[in-house]
Amino acid sequence: MSFTTFMPKALSEARAAAARGEVPVGAVIVSAEGDILAMAGNETREALDPTAHAEMIAIRRACAAVGSERLTGCTLWVTLEPCPMCAAAIAHARIARLCYGASDPKSGGIETGPRLYDHPNLHHRPEIIPGLEENACRDLLQTFFQSIRFQRDTNKS
Repeated sequence: MSFTTFMPKALSEARAAAARGEVPVGAVIVSAEGDILAMAGNETREALDPTAHAEMIAIRRACAAVGSERLTGCTLWVTLEPCPMCAAAIAHARIARLCYGASDPKSGGIETGPRLYDHPNLHHRPEIIPGLEENACRDLLQTFFQSIRFQRDTNKS
């Protein structure tokens, strides 16, 4: 069986989020058959919704597409390690596999922070594949935040 990556599509969603002034995180949910069910980028600022992370939006859209609160057999591709909120939603949706790009040392919930999937009472643990196209994902985030800092510093003058 060949491995097909959907990280380029997640990166495209992240770039679109950055163009809208959102933190550049993108997510794609793919069915067990390899069909894209949903794609999203962060929308927290435009939606005025702190839960409008790319993963949350993609999960909502994919659940609507399949007509179920469960995404059994699906894979979530996301450019940044999910935060604890998104990690919990991934588990509740019973997503089979989580593939992500860059680690998030400040807000991650998988490798860093609370390491949600290590908790013994968690009902579902997806297979985790970290570090896919990690440099591209990290570079996009770093460039975005450097731009914000530059704008902030320039406006002080």
